[in-house]
Amino acid sequence: MTSEQTPSRRDFMKSSAAMAAGTAILSGALAPSRVYAAGDDTIKIGLIGCGGRGSGAASQALKTAGKVELHAMGDMFGDQLEGSLKRITADVKGNDTAIVNVPEERRFTGFDAYKQVLESGVDLVILATPPGFRPIHFEAAINAGKHVFMEKPVATDTAGVNKVLSVARKAKEDNLKVGVGLQRHHQLTYRDIVKRIQDGEIGDVIAQRVYWNGGGVWDPRKTREQVSSEMEYQLRNWYYYNWLCGDHITEQHIHNLDVGNWIKGAYPVRAEGMGGREVRTDKKYGEIYDHHAVEFTYEDGTKMFSQCRHIPNCWNSVSEWAHGTKGHANVSGSSYELSDGNKYRYRGDKNDPYQTEHDDLFNAIRNNISYNEAEYGAMSTATSLLGRAATYSGKSVVMKDLLAANQSIMPKEFAMNADPPTLPNKDGVYAVPVPGVYKPY
Repeated sequence: MTSEQTPSRRDFMKSSAAMAAGTAILSGALAPSRVYAAGDDTIKIGLIGCGGRGSGAASQALKTAGKVELHAMGDMFGDQLEGSLKRITADVKGNDTAIVNVPEERRFTGFDAYKQVLESGVDLVILATPPGFRPIHFEAAINAGKHVFMEKPVATDTAGVNKVLSVARKAKEDNLKVGVGLQRHHQLTYRDIVKRIQDGEIGDVIAQRVYWNGGGVWDPRKTREQVSSEMEYQLRNWYYYNWLCGDHITEQHIHNLDVGNWIKGAYPVRAEGMGGREVRTDKKYGEIYDHHAVEFTYEDGTKMFSQCRHIPNCWNSVSEWAHGTKGHANVSGSSYELSDGNKYRYRGDKNDPYQTEHDDLFNAIRNNISYNEAEYGAMSTATSLLGRAATYSGKSVVMKDLLAANQSIMPKEFAMNADPPTLPNKDGVYAVPVPGVYKPY
């Protein structure tokens, strides 16, 4: 990636401001344009990726203001698609403006399901497959002229990040709206405290601490005896394979890293860290670590200290903290305390940010407001990949070098009988990245 292609601090701030504009219909906004394939005010959506988050996102899209129709669905597996359709139908029952109209001929499965959804007459697609597929699906959606809501993270490697950044520019040129599932940007408590920090209420920010420490997520859902191939095994148990998930520093901890970048209006230029597998060592847990600790450095020399862990029975925290020259802020707690004893806590309205992020996106579509969250979604994904490279390698890793390497960890062929990028040995054990041996670029 060249310096011209890398978003600057100004670009970062501008894209954050563009996101904020979607909260209300702004005076002087662009005049509404015809953006609906149906020729009326119904927005037809296609769901690509029918897991729990995809199903939830589709329900939230259907609950936005105005008529919305779930028109097509695609997933790798038919059983998952059918279960999702039942959940969504039940969730929006009684909502007069939510239309679920997905007959069998618009239910698609397999690796090419996304192409069929894009060709089905939809106006917007929700991209909620395992994140390794996100750059491929995002590029296809924008090339097809569709608005997009895509779940975080937006890639699992730097080749994917670079592709998303490139496609994001095309989306802007084509006036296509793009939302990314980093919902804290749409949460009133976060928006209030971040603005106060950026306005200098705790002084100059000199350090941040961010955490996603918990007991872990779901255990692998299928055994090898229940699937047809190694590819299906990894797809069914996607959280434990880097090409699909990116490791939990990317899939989960991105939320906290993104808040740190949001506060700074920038992204880190370098990282050092350590991590490994201490408890979650069984072969069923694939190749990812169960803990990461990273020190990120921004261009101005300030630090963001990061921890994420998937180990039960330990101290847990999902939070962000900012330390300034006048005091410190509990960002997730929407409060701060100054060194002179003055304190602040947000007492205003609360909202459901998962719903609001869809409300904002659909408002931008209906009123033709400029709206593109892909750049900061891509760079916060890159931040997580920077941390992963640092923990896996044990080296000091530089962001510009990582992005310039443009590495891909995706399969060479997408087919159920093709080999995934990582294969187990004869005992079913996967090679785990070893610090001091793993090469970050």
